[in-house]
Amino acid sequence: MTVKQLSLPELVRECVRLGVPGVGLWREPVREYGVEAAAALVRDAGLAVTTLCRGGFFTSDGWEAENRAAIDEAVTLGTDTLVLVSGGLTPACPDLPSARARIAEAIGTLAPYAGARGVRLAIEPLHPMYASDRCAVSTLDQALGIAERFPAEQVGVVVDTYHLWWDDRAPAAVERAGAAGRIHSFQLADWTTPLPAGVLNGRGQLGTGAIDLPAWSALLEKAGYTGPVEVELFNDELWSRNGTEVLEETLEAFLAV
Repeated sequence: MTVKQLSLPELVRECVRLGVPGVGLWREPVREYGVEAAAALVRDAGLAVTTLCRGGFFTSDGWEAENRAAIDEAVTLGTDTLVLVSGGLTPACPDLPSARARIAEAIGTLAPYAGARGVRLAIEPLHPMYASDRCAVSTLDQALGIAERFPAEQVGVVVDTYHLWWDDRAPAAVERAGAAGRIHSFQLADWTTPLPAGVLNGRGQLGTGAIDLPAWSALLEKAGYTGPVEVELFNDELWSRNGTEVLEETLEAFLAV
């Protein structure tokens, strides 16, 4: 998503050229390209698919069929991790307690199906500013409270610096998640202000904002996380630029922090 202006073949080519060993894929461009074709493209290039994004939106109609399809796509792509953006308030779930109850119930329905296929469900808590429309799970403690009802090999969490940096309880939750083997994905983005209208596309390039990214990296290392580290930037200014240049810049920023 950081360089969504690149086609999948362009993304794969540039990752190989720059020595980036893996890529987190999003379902929309994968479906547009063709799931089987995308799997072959990445596999033949020697890249790993670190995660597939996204499943979730459990408070909306049709969630079960859509998420079972997402799990099947993850299997085809060869990734063991499906990132979940759980969904916000809807007429069926008009408040936070009912939304969170629905989310937990839905994950309970999906977890055995995912686990039988070797796919882990990774609950991503989003910043509270998204609680009404995108994700009623706002803290890592809340995400763990759901995940811990299920086996760790079936359900875990995403640690995304953009969404969690403000929460002084998050470091202890990271330690707790790491001890239980529930950190299924680690994502980096910086926090810059002012936020844009709509707030969705305000993720800053690494090292340009308020988040102490080296401290978060050290925190995850201390918690025992050894998996891939993704950079996930939603940023209109970055998307308007040459994608190859943005990818090069992002790699340089990643190595710097």
